[in-house]
Amino acid sequence: MKFFSFTFLLFILCSCHSSAQKKDNYASKIDSIIQNSTSSDFNGVVLISKNGKTLYSKVKGSANFETQKPLTIDTQFEIMSNSKQIAAVLVLLEAEKGRVDLNSPIKKYLPELTQTWADTVTVHQLLNHSHGIVDLQKPLAFKPGTQFKYGNLSFNLIGKIVEFSTKKSYNETAGALFKKLKMNQTFCYSKDKAQNLATGYFSSKNKMEPVTGSQITPESFGADGIISTVSDLAIWNNNLHKGKILKPESYKLLTKNTILSQHNFFGKEKEPYGYGIRIIEKETVKYLGHTGLGDGFSSVNLYFPQSDVSLIVLENQMPEDSSLFYAAGFKIKNILLKSDLLNKK
Repeated sequence: MKFFSFTFLLFILCSCHSSAQKKDNYASKIDSIIQNSTSSDFNGVVLISKNGKTLYSKVKGSANFETQKPLTIDTQFEIMSNSKQIAAVLVLLEAEKGRVDLNSPIKKYLPELTQTWADTVTVHQLLNHSHGIVDLQKPLAFKPGTQFKYGNLSFNLIGKIVEFSTKKSYNETAGALFKKLKMNQTFCYSKDKAQNLATGYFSSKNKMEPVTGSQITPESFGADGIISTVSDLAIWNNNLHKGKILKPESYKLLTKNTILSQHNFFGKEKEPYGYGIRIIEKETVKYLGHTGLGDGFSSVNLYFPQSDVSLIVLENQMPEDSSLFYAAGFKIKNILLKSDLLNKK
């Protein structure tokens, strides 16, 4: 009887230990990816949150390789095309006030445009990259609404529409929203407002070359101009996807399948695209998100609605080999997709 009791107790203890190991497995696997030393060595910050609370965070590398200044959880990064989602939200807020009609031609809000296509391209088509504009001085590449063609130009124009509607600078309008959300480390890029901004690097043959300029201009704030941190982007997700910024009908427009597009980070097949956000439906669980790349920075911001989990990966290096873009973020995403964190019923 004593032997049976001891055996049973040992079984329970082993089961509990096994369960604990399984529960923590995703964290140890992510640790392994971040610490693994390869030619595309990770240099950045990772944060995973659930219900607005941080479950996992990891920092590795330097904010500046010349001075050896280390990265911290509060280091700021250029988030590049993840800025587009913010611009889309600002336009939808104007639409809620009745000041922007998404189905109106953009000429209504950009009267300075003299091109004939300004009378046919709509705000909606700018938001989902189906506009056909390849250059302001050239004819459309295709009939608006018929194809997906990703680019920054459309969200440069979205930024101008925000300014036209609010009668304020984009910087002022975006800044007011960040302040309201208490995203205190997020702002529109300014070379005079570096604060805790990391230096971006291009990595080639194990050599890091700092990016001395920036592609960001005041005209491109809507497309690529936001500086932020992993913690502030977690705040953004927790507010955006919990109905604390947009009305339900506006949020549905933001995350509605309006057109299909393909991006290697999200798989080989075409997936739905909304307004500055992708809607991934063919994985083990549905999720929403976007990537950003440029100036020696890369960003990944994903949200898994079923489990209320956010994954944010910010790096201040870009590899020369495009097949290595978002390499760590891609692996971390796939670990989460197989984890209990996302698949618990």
